[in-house]
Formats: sequence, structure tokens, C-alpha cells
Amino acid sequence: MHIWFFICLSAVIITVPLHFLSVEHLKLQEKYGKDKGTRIAEIYGLISGWGFFFFWMGIWVSPQPRFAVPILENLSVLIPVVNLSIPLVHLIICTLFLVPGAWLAINGVKETTLKVAETHRPNEIITKGVYSIIRHPQYFGGLLAHVGISFLLSALYSLISIPVMIVLIFLMSRKEEKELIREFGKKYEDYKKKVPMLIPRLRKR
Repeated sequence: MHIWFFICLSAVIITVPLHFLSVEHLKLQEKYGKDKGTRIAEIYGLISGWGFFFFWMGIWVSPQPRFAVPILENLSVLIPVVNLSIPLVHLIICTLFLVPGAWLAINGVKETTLKVAETHRPNEIITKGVYSIIRHPQYFGGLLAHVGISFLLSALYSLISIPVMIVLIFLMSRKEEKELIREFGKKYEDYKKKVPMLIPRLRKR
């Protein structure tokens, strides 16, 4: 049964090279022409973006061993709609991670629009709102959500996979930034100096 977890994790990893291709807008335009290159990049972006997200969810919900934090183990909350009993400590930890993670991710999409989030092709550098405190709010929000949902579902393999997801998110963020520097030059380099990559700056300068 645990094979589904490893299939989902492998699929997430496999989508990363396709994501790299999707952000190479200038290279694709040089190779195929502006219109065709842009369209190919968008297709790569849609496939890699939704594929990454779909299989990331698969990591959370696939059959796997369960764990429990050895604190107040006897206290749990029953979710009658899905008939799921959640340890109270897990629910508290989940809330602490999932709420800010969802807030960051949702506001990140709002600031850039869903199309940019899907295709990884911004027309400008967004520096307002949540992008004034972190350069990749959707990715960091996703990592926080990963921790929260792992506790919510008591999913052991999902929890253990956190370091893998951190590495993948870092590699994707770094690749995106290399391409953004190629496209926007000094404007993006100046933005990088002011705003952290994956750890939000809580105080404005």
C-alpha cells in the first residue's frame, strides 16, 4: 500500500526538470520564436505546476504509517463529516502551520494572478503586499501547509519527506530567480537585496 506514497514523491521530483524548462522563457523564444516559445513555456508551466501540486497532495493522503506526538495522546477531536479522529496536539500544530501557510499562498496568487502562478511567466516584478516580505510566498506557504497537513493526517512518510520538499522548493526558486534576472536584470537584483527568498521578513526596513 505504501507504494502510492513513493509513486507520488517520485512524480513530484520528476516534475521539477519540466518546471525548469517552463521558466526558460527567453531560451524558448529564441529557439521557437516569440509566440510559439511563449506558448510552449506556458504549456510546460501548466503541466509542471499542476502536476507538482497534484502529486504533492498525493504525498499527504497516500496510505502510510501513522505517528502520534506523545503529549496528551488520549485527547482527540472527531471530525464527523469524514469520520476522522485527530489528536488534539496534532490539530493545534496543524493550525499553527496551515493557517499562515494558506494565507501566504493565497495572497501570493492574488498578487500575481492565477495565470502567472500557473504558467510561471510574470510581466513585471511584484514587490507589494506579501511580496514585500518574501520573494516566494506560495512556495513557503506550501511548505508550511505540508507540515500542517502531515500532522493533521498523522502521516509519517509525509512528515519525513519535509527535507526533500525543502530542497526541491529551493532548487525551483533558485532556477526561477536566475531566469527572472535574465528577463528583468537589475530591477530583480535590487529586489533580491531587499526581500528574503523563503523566510519572511517580519519587520520592514
